[in-house]
Amino acid sequence: MQPEFWHERWRTGQIGFHQSAADRNLARHWAGLELAAGSRVFVPLCGKSLDMLWLRDQGHAVVGVELSAVALEAFCLENGVPARRRARGGFEVYEAVNLELLCGDFFALAPAALGDVAAVYDRAALISWAPELRAAYVEHMAALVKSGTRMLLVTLEYPQPQMAGPPFCVASEEVLRLHSPHYTIREIARQDVLASEPRLFARGVTQLFEVCYTLVRL
Repeated sequence: MQPEFWHERWRTGQIGFHQSAADRNLARHWAGLELAAGSRVFVPLCGKSLDMLWLRDQGHAVVGVELSAVALEAFCLENGVPARRRARGGFEVYEAVNLELLCGDFFALAPAALGDVAAVYDRAALISWAPELRAAYVEHMAALVKSGTRMLLVTLEYPQPQMAGPPFCVASEEVLRLHSPHYTIREIARQDVLASEPRLFARGVTQLFEVCYTLVRL
């Protein structure tokens, strides 16, 4: 999707993708990444996700990137995060204790600006990209992180003709096709979640699976 699409979503409050609590998959699967205490974790296209607070509460230093300043300002205001704001490397950066939020284009992010991350948490990024943009996203992500970096990836699978994304369906075959040149990949969970997603059911989806993977950068 083009940047203006997401800016408009945040300006008009069309953010049904935002969750009012930390994602259920974090508590279930994050420990399986076996990260060292204090590891730095990257959350791409972070929005105002409460997952970042959950990760910080586990002792991680969290860095997120998000196109919309509206989203990041709402995150700080709604959660009482006293962030200092400054310009750095082409991004507006919101800084707080063990939290760094970069406002700008993901594709403009360089490894030096991201820092040395041990893990990536992607719950809403890959499934937000239209098919023609996914390969570029995966390639840029792979260029940002070093060998050994771990990832918890959450995708959705549903009959794509039933609903125009985002969120888009990203089938396991596509996860493998996009990521296998750069990562080892393991599917760790697959759950039917249609009953807990009335918003998507109302949009015409009749089958919906949430699928979790762990990836390790080669």
